[in-house]
Amino acid sequence: MTSHKKEFLQLSLMAAAIVLMVIGLANGEAQTVMGKAVNICLECIGIG
Repeated sequence: MTSHKKEFLQLSLMAAAIVLMVIGLANGEAQTVMGKAVNICLECIGIG
């Protein structure tokens, strides 16, 4: 793979990742993920 193709692929994947993160944040997914993480942590220490 040439250097230009590799750079283009890397930039394309980075742009796609950023777009998907913005869509997720706009849909309120950050709060959903944080809520699930808190529940899992509380279950691990035996509170939840």
